[in-house]
Amino acid sequence: MSTQTQTSTPSRPQQADDEIDLLALFGTLWDAKALIIGITFVFAVFGVAYALLATPIYRANAIVQVEEKSPGLPGMSDITEMFGGESAAVTEIELIKSRTVLGAAVDKLHLDIVIEPNYFPVFGAAISRHFSGLDGEVAEPAMGMSSFAWGGEKLSVSEFNVPNAFFGEEHTLISTGNGHYALYNPDKDLILEGVAGERSEAPGYSLFVNTLNANDGTKFSIVRKRRLSAIIDLQENLGASERGKDSGIIALSLEDDAPSHAEDVLNVISQNYLRQNVERQSAEASKSLDFLRDQLPTIKRDLEDAERKFNDYQVKVGSVNITAEAEALLEQVVELETSIAELQLQKAELDRKYTRDHPTYQAWREQMAELSKRKDELNQRIKNLPETQQELLGLKRDLEVGTEIYTQLLNNIQELDIVRAGTVGNVRIVDDAAVNVEEPVKPKKALIAVVATLLGGFLSVALVLVRAALNRGVTNPDDIEAIGLPVYTSVPLSDEQRKLDGLGRRRSALRKKQKNQHPHDLLAQKNPTDIAIESLRNLRTSLHFAMLEADNNIMMISGPSPNVGKSFISGNLAAVVAQAGQKVLLIDMDLRKGYLHKMFGEEPEGGVSDVLAKRVSVTDAIRPTRVGELSFMSRGTIPPNPSELLMSKGLTELLDEVKGQFDLVIVDTPPIMAVTDAAIVGRQCGVTMLVARFGLNPVKELEVTKQRFEQNGIAVKGVVLNAIERRASGYGYGYGYGYGYYHYEYKSDGSK
Repeated sequence: MSTQTQTSTPSRPQQADDEIDLLALFGTLWDAKALIIGITFVFAVFGVAYALLATPIYRANAIVQVEEKSPGLPGMSDITEMFGGESAAVTEIELIKSRTVLGAAVDKLHLDIVIEPNYFPVFGAAISRHFSGLDGEVAEPAMGMSSFAWGGEKLSVSEFNVPNAFFGEEHTLISTGNGHYALYNPDKDLILEGVAGERSEAPGYSLFVNTLNANDGTKFSIVRKRRLSAIIDLQENLGASERGKDSGIIALSLEDDAPSHAEDVLNVISQNYLRQNVERQSAEASKSLDFLRDQLPTIKRDLEDAERKFNDYQVKVGSVNITAEAEALLEQVVELETSIAELQLQKAELDRKYTRDHPTYQAWREQMAELSKRKDELNQRIKNLPETQQELLGLKRDLEVGTEIYTQLLNNIQELDIVRAGTVGNVRIVDDAAVNVEEPVKPKKALIAVVATLLGGFLSVALVLVRAALNRGVTNPDDIEAIGLPVYTSVPLSDEQRKLDGLGRRRSALRKKQKNQHPHDLLAQKNPTDIAIESLRNLRTSLHFAMLEADNNIMMISGPSPNVGKSFISGNLAAVVAQAGQKVLLIDMDLRKGYLHKMFGEEPEGGVSDVLAKRVSVTDAIRPTRVGELSFMSRGTIPPNPSELLMSKGLTELLDEVKGQFDLVIVDTPPIMAVTDAAIVGRQCGVTMLVARFGLNPVKELEVTKQRFEQNGIAVKGVVLNAIERRASGYGYGYGYGYGYYHYEYKSDGSK
């Protein structure tokens, strides 16, 4: 005779595996839609809050152009050719970000001193930013918390020196009113006190505060960074890129939370780069100018010596006229000596620029050899002149050559001075730094809100899928029957029972004071038309036939693990059987944590453990209830040795006495996987039923539970699948479920 009375689940059309997986995936997500929506909403709220409270970041932009350098003055291209040139944009970008250029900006703007007001956590900075007072006005502290900055505070420092061990460490400066302040080290020790506009010193410290405008007690964080660290930070924050390939246009950018500060820093960097470029372009002219100025005193002294010797000779020999032939030779010699002197001046420049094997250097040597050869020829012709003419010609030659060289040297110095002064470099600033204060570049509020919402949705979906993958709890009765355990009924999860559980917790204190109360926590009494109770009525019918084959009228209800709802099944099953006119006794044999007494508004004392310990008689332990012919026996006082107490003869005597007094005895026991009490009690029971919870107990756990009972000689009659939930992802009442009565709700007037 079959004990299975529920109809079979109608088979679904055979579908492809991938389609089944997609339906199951969608169903899993649909079942957890509340969780997904909740997590997504929380992320969206946090995203919007961050977008609104985050400090806005502004970007300053400037443009410089690298171009070919033009000559300083018309007609001077020969002189300036070696001083001008074109620099690649990539090279110029590296120069812009060099320590030389950025270091000057760090020194000028004191970027190695970092100052931050102490804002109220989370939203204090946002409140401070929205303060719109007059210049120099400071916001009143909110709720008297003057240690925080609420808007309008200003602190500028031009000098802050600390010991080497405290570089990069956070110091605290506290305003003490009227421009006075106190400085504390990272250990909160007072270092020095001072006033704005005056330099203050302490051992290892020096501080010059230019401006301090804050409420009395307002705190500021002040950090002195190493100069190199400040330069490196500036290098990382400074953006430089060429607009268009080989365009020579370099775009500079710098981001900061203070627009004016970003503009100042970028302008100083641009000016430093421009000045460095000009100095680099005029470096050659400066070096040549220095060389010529070094030669000038020597040449002047030689000229003066030549003039003195010429005058002395004329005085010595009297006035002597140079013949026409000697005059012609003199002009040639002077011209030749002047050319040779100019070549000798060029030699130092050539030695600095070229090697001796360079073609330019070789050309110079050839030119010098040619001039020297001509000079030797002229000297030979001079030797043919009379001795007086030779001497006079030599002195005259030295004087005129010295004069020509000296005059040419002065001209070159003036020309190089003009070139250096007129050098503008091959770089110009096209656009000074500017910031669009109406549109900060960060945070992108709309983007952050969208990304946060999408992230919340993604994480919630991932959480649901991971949880579903890790949850191996049984959801289909067919899986249980596959291991040889018939499913007698499936009990839907009752919303009404959830309410009763919450109500019972709130009344727990009241029940301690009032002993006799209606069993408001018993669903079969509170709402007998609940769909969960209807399923227990189906179980009642099935058990009627199962008990006919049993050795006695005692039925044990157990489970594999805690929280499966076996006490709920035991109590309400006993109630529905009693409502059918049978005399039922419900015994709570969970001597450790039994709570059936709470369903009936009773105290646990005077129950099973007290009967087994011979402190109370069986008759006194049996308590009537307000539910038909249902009687109840509580667990009793919690004993120190529950298992040993159940193994005593008292248990057999108890069960033998009550089974003749009642039509059905239902025994609620602890889970078998937790303790052995169920194995002890089960040997004396005619029927053993297991309660498994939907989505909680894996099939493997039920199989192990069955094996454990069989090892103790107890045959499990069947399983009650409890707390079935509405699910779109699989087995569950209301979705693809074959039990039609789950779709109905019976009213007290008989309508459906």
